[in-house]
Amino acid sequence: MTTTANAYDAIAVQYAELVRGVLATFPLDRAFLDAFADTVRANGAGRVAELGCGPGYVAAHLAERGLDVFGVDLSPTMVDIARATYPGVRFDVGSMDALDLPAGALNGIVCWYSTIHAPPEVLPAYLAEFRRLLTPGGHLALAFFESEGGPLTSFDHKVVEAYRWPVDELAGLAGDAGFVEVGRMLREPVEDERFRRGHLLLRRH
Repeated sequence: MTTTANAYDAIAVQYAELVRGVLATFPLDRAFLDAFADTVRANGAGRVAELGCGPGYVAAHLAERGLDVFGVDLSPTMVDIARATYPGVRFDVGSMDALDLPAGALNGIVCWYSTIHAPPEVLPAYLAEFRRLLTPGGHLALAFFESEGGPLTSFDHKVVEAYRWPVDELAGLAGDAGFVEVGRMLREPVEDERFRRGHLLLRRH
């Protein structure tokens, strides 16, 4: 985690500029986030966390959609940028697998490409922590790089090593951790993207 945090600290300014306004150019990604927001609101009031929030644009979008959302990231520089860019949203430095929150404190969790660096053997512990944090019936949204018919594999992410997951395998892992699949979306790569994008919407038992 320290390696990941340091790597993102080093490129935080460039990364924030790269993703600025990105949701406006990806209507399917935006629609998935909007569906998550609608689903969470329909489940009742409650706090929502974006874990691994980076420069904060996803949390800010969800706040605009009416969610009581805050962001958490390992990178202090990313958090500084998020606070400066979106002063109306709370952002904290922290690790997604060790939040100082009681069980059932959240109505929703978003991990927008933030679990991609977790080694496969570690991901079940992350999912177990997400389940602990969510109230019964709460929702988890995962965005990740999908393996396009191939096996689970690592790849040379520009920041630090990451993983591509078969969507069925990741959904099964989430099922083992106590989640029920609500829906999924696969988006083919566009220009300058290397891989298919996967999205899972999951509900806590």
